[in-house]
Amino acid sequence: MAVSENQDNPGRARQNLIYRDGVLGRAPSVPTDFETLERRARRKMSPKAWAYVHGGAGLGRTMQANREAFDKWQIVPRVLRDVSRRDIGIELFGRRLPAPVLLAPVGAAELAHPDGDVAIAAAAAELGVPYIFSNQGCAPMEDSAAVMGDAPRWFQLYWSTDDDLVDSLLQRAEKIRADAVVVTLDTTMLGWRPEDLNLGSLPFAQGQGIAQYTSDPVFRRIVRDRIAAAVSKPDVEVTLGAIRSLVSMTRRFPGRFLDNLRSPEPRAAVETFLDIYSRPSLSWSDIETLRERTSLPVLLKGVLHPDDARRALDAGVDGIVVSNHGGRQVDGSVSALDALTDIAPVVDGRMTVLLDSGIRSGADVFKALALGADAVTLGRPHLYGLALAGRAGVRDATANVIAEFDLTVGLSGLTSVDEINRDALRRA
Repeated sequence: MAVSENQDNPGRARQNLIYRDGVLGRAPSVPTDFETLERRARRKMSPKAWAYVHGGAGLGRTMQANREAFDKWQIVPRVLRDVSRRDIGIELFGRRLPAPVLLAPVGAAELAHPDGDVAIAAAAAELGVPYIFSNQGCAPMEDSAAVMGDAPRWFQLYWSTDDDLVDSLLQRAEKIRADAVVVTLDTTMLGWRPEDLNLGSLPFAQGQGIAQYTSDPVFRRIVRDRIAAAVSKPDVEVTLGAIRSLVSMTRRFPGRFLDNLRSPEPRAAVETFLDIYSRPSLSWSDIETLRERTSLPVLLKGVLHPDDARRALDAGVDGIVVSNHGGRQVDGSVSALDALTDIAPVVDGRMTVLLDSGIRSGADVFKALALGADAVTLGRPHLYGLALAGRAGVRDATANVIAEFDLTVGLSGLTSVDEINRDALRRA
């Protein structure tokens, strides 16, 4: 069910759909609460997929902090107000969206389901909410855009060490009519992620999650130049695991499998990606060149300090995403929601502010907006839905969060997103 089917009462419409199915003896295939959703998704996913999607940095303290931050705030409902009609839509970069929810970029989504990014894109289009295409996607951005029609899509940029590749990715984002580009700042190096490390598992090293690169003409040129210059890693030890990895790389590289198996390009592409995909030297001077590189609105993702928010304002970007990467980068980091409470007064409505990391329910969306976010991004919940039921799972997991948000707005005595502010909350 698309949110737009009943814009005035999407929460009740979603409830009614589920309860009508219940009369017929059908329970939801995608659980309506996060804990059950997560538990069932774990049973469905492989150990490597679970480690990558669920895992966090270090001891997991940042993931824990993200959740505890929401518990610090309580909603204070008001009563005897006419909330029979509600509008939870918002305006973002010239688009009217049905709800203040976007689907976050998550790399290597095919770990959760073979249809990966394309299924997520199709579900987002069905709901009318933007999907931020991952730079570490398993399908070229053009393939994901093709299933979305005119629905909103954004693009996430990881700033490579090769500026020509950066420019090429931005140009492709413009050609697929992305509404905005989100530059991820907090992953110039991978965080210490024990769940992946304990399995020795990095999907990119298997050729998973690098389709934006292998579909890019500049990247392919870089790979060919490296092969010609014999810039490659030493030969690997021949083991069963190495053979499986080679097959994985070969299968995911564009072209015929047998041709790829005889070619050095698939392996060289993985090696090249691992060498150049991120730039630890990325600085504000690089960000200041973005206006010359793209006409798209630009948001910076990974901002957690008020001073960095001020710098973003000075740099003239269009927005920020307050995020600690879902707790996947720095263990013991400040929670995203706590950072939002410090950043929102600094920004003071002068640019768009999104909150990412820790959103699990419609009540979480409400609290984030009350504390200063214009919208939120949904990460693990939609990936768990993907694992359970592909496109339909993404749709249902997202629709459930939006439905709960709508009901929370109404049951709090409010009728629109514009009415949500800190007066609706109190500290626990």
